[in-house]
Amino acid sequence: MTGETDLQKILVRLSPVLDDTEYVFCTLEGAVYGDYVESNPIASFQEAEGLTLVMAKDSADKQAMSYEGVFKCISLNVHSSLEAVGLTAAISSILAQQSISANIIAGYFHDHIFVIADDAERALALLQSA
Repeated sequence: MTGETDLQKILVRLSPVLDDTEYVFCTLEGAVYGDYVESNPIASFQEAEGLTLVMAKDSADKQAMSYEGVFKCISLNVHSSLEAVGLTAAISSILAQQSISANIIAGYFHDHIFVIADDAERALALLQSA
């Protein structure tokens, strides 16, 4: 199933949905991909400085993991192609105009935008009106 590549069609069909879960980004020096699987991270990325995990705040708190900031996730329910050009720029521009930070992770089918929890409702409204 091929995703949409036309940016204008994608923007019309965004269908953003806000997840109620609070998420955090944790970095674990010396850890490698596969470590901390019991934490149920929804995403991970191996960097030179350590393993970054995106996980529910509750899980990080239970394991006494440190983090900065609490985020909410807005998923775009449009099936955009990984080869689509300009979606990340368009979304981050819409949010940046209102001083909302956007941390975007692309899945195979959908893009997921992590915004500071206090900005989540406002960010959702902006994306709904895009």
